[in-house]
Amino acid sequence: MVWLVLGVLVWSVVHASRSGAPALRARLVARLGAAPYRGLFSLVILSSVALMVVGWRATTPRLVYAPPLWGHGAALALMFVALVLFAASGVPTNIKRAIRHPQLTGVALWSFAHLLANGDSRSLVLFSVLGIWALLEMVLINRREGERQRPQPLPLGAEIKPLLGGLVAYVILLLVHPYLFGVAALRF
Repeated sequence: MVWLVLGVLVWSVVHASRSGAPALRARLVARLGAAPYRGLFSLVILSSVALMVVGWRATTPRLVYAPPLWGHGAALALMFVALVLFAASGVPTNIKRAIRHPQLTGVALWSFAHLLANGDSRSLVLFSVLGIWALLEMVLINRREGERQRPQPLPLGAEIKPLLGGLVAYVILLLVHPYLFGVAALRF
C-alpha cells in the first residue's frame, strides 16, 4: 500500500504545484529551461503512475465498505459521461460553456464511479485521492486564472467529436479493462 499511496501523492502534489505554486514553476523553468522542465515534469508523473501500478498490484485488497447494489450500473453510466468530458477538453465544444474544466470534471466522475463500484482498500486510496486532487486542481486553477470567460456558442454539431471520442474510448475500455486492470467492467 505504501507504493500506491506514494504514487497518488506524488501525482497530486506535482500536478497541484503547477496551479498552486506558479512562482516555483517559473523559477524551475528559468533555471532548467522550458523543455528540460517539461521533460522532468513528465518523468516525475510517469514515475508516479509506475508507483501506482506497482502499489496497486502489490496491495492485497481488503473490504472497507460494501458498494451499493446499483453502484456497478451507475459506474458504467458515469464512466461514459467522464470519457465524453475528457474528450471534450481537447476540442471546441459547447460542453466547455457549461463546464469550465471538463477534463478534471471527467477525472472526478471517473473516481466517483469507481468508488461506487469498488469498496476495497486500494480502490479507496487510489480513487478518492485522485478525485480529491481533481477537485482541488479546479479550485487552484480558478484562483490562478480568475473570473471565467465563457466560450462563444458553437453549432450543436460541435458535440459530435467528444461524443464519438467518448464512445470509442468507452468501448475500448470495456474490452481491455479485464486485461489491463484484472477486473471485468461488464459483469453478466
